[in-house]
Amino acid sequence: MTSSRLTAVLCAIDKINSEDPNQTLVNGHPQANELLYGQYMTSCLEQYFPQSNELLQIAVRAQHIKRWDLKRTEFDEGKAGYYQWRISQGKFHAELTKSLMIENDYSEHEAELTACILRKEQLKTNANTQTLEDVACLVFLQYYFDAFAAKYTEADNEAKIIRIVKKTWGKMSVRGHEIALSLTLPNHLATLVGKALAD
Repeated sequence: MTSSRLTAVLCAIDKINSEDPNQTLVNGHPQANELLYGQYMTSCLEQYFPQSNELLQIAVRAQHIKRWDLKRTEFDEGKAGYYQWRISQGKFHAELTKSLMIENDYSEHEAELTACILRKEQLKTNANTQTLEDVACLVFLQYYFDAFAAKYTEADNEAKIIRIVKKTWGKMSVRGHEIALSLTLPNHLATLVGKALAD
């Protein structure tokens, strides 16, 4: 049974993400990017980790909450600027989600535990944080890898794609690896994953 407070928080997250000005056509209908992403994340969690607790369900849905608000261009170019942006995003998502939870009858403690998951703290020792990372990686492979790979293939930079796949793989748990290997990917993407894992 889904609790009323969980339903309220998920609806609040979706309401914010529905305001994303960036959109993707799905079956001919425009969808707000981050609303769609949150739905993909929840669907993946429900399929592969159905016993997940409420805090993880919220963190998964809020992984990219209002992501468009903190722009990459506001940070320095290069790897250092990119990581600073990613860390700032994690803190922003965590604080916004925490406030929504407290508004909807979650305790400060519960809200902070969820914020820790969103900040990706204790990745290899906190089961909830690791599951969030697994779900994010699986959603990337299922829904976003093709467009990502196409961008770098056009630039004749297959080596970068393979490096990203290796890095993604390194963030995942054994269970995450098992699920990823069970995915049915298009041949050209499966080939890239195969190359990354062969090295």
